[in-house]
Amino acid sequence: MNLSDPYCGPAPLPADLWSRWVFDPVAALLIAVLFCGWLLIGRRDRVGHLALASALGLIAIAFFSPLCALTTALFSARVVHHVILISVIAPLLAIALPWRDGPLLPLAPLTILGALVVWIWHAPSAYEWAIYGTLPYWLMQVTLLGSSWFLWREVLSPLARAGGALIALTAFVGQMGLLGALLVFSPFPVYTPHLSTTAPYGLSALADQQLAGLLMWVPAMLPYLAVGLWLVLRLANGLPNTRRSGLAR
Repeated sequence: MNLSDPYCGPAPLPADLWSRWVFDPVAALLIAVLFCGWLLIGRRDRVGHLALASALGLIAIAFFSPLCALTTALFSARVVHHVILISVIAPLLAIALPWRDGPLLPLAPLTILGALVVWIWHAPSAYEWAIYGTLPYWLMQVTLLGSSWFLWREVLSPLARAGGALIALTAFVGQMGLLGALLVFSPFPVYTPHLSTTAPYGLSALADQQLAGLLMWVPAMLPYLAVGLWLVLRLANGLPNTRRSGLAR
């Protein structure tokens, strides 16, 4: 890969997009590490098997399919990529690799950490640095996935208090919606790597950025809202909680 190209290669033209399947050795290593971790500490029932298979399959799609190449052309595709990581793969991994022993980690710091990671990597300068080169690219991916997995793992733990988990999800969704709104209502495009890559897809750089904000504002929130509804039902049913969550500490 040319040093001037993003990690996923140069921005493809629409006619070439479906030929841009790749084998990413780092993503393959990540899949292998997660599978080995599941063999050691994972949930071994039907739900655990399904969650793990779904998570690993989505990782393969995210990094081996043409979606990776499309992220170099469209910022909105990059946001879809990140949403898959933090809103779908992370909770699936939290189900497949749950917290088993020891006290729960405090939810408040985990929520703040997850929000900071999202905002840092979507700051224009950090974003531009991250998409060039193997190390910064994977630092972005691993920190997004890892911080979200920690948060989801505590939220979905049967030991967590439903009220504290609901507050954590609400706070995380709120900051993500704020970031999405800033992207939607920005009067100018802020991600310079995409200034010259969106036109073949019929979008201006600003329209692409606004689409990304809408994706972050609405569809990305659906998994959080679904789990939030489940937590509300837990509260309504008065299910017992044996541990205090981090936000209640």
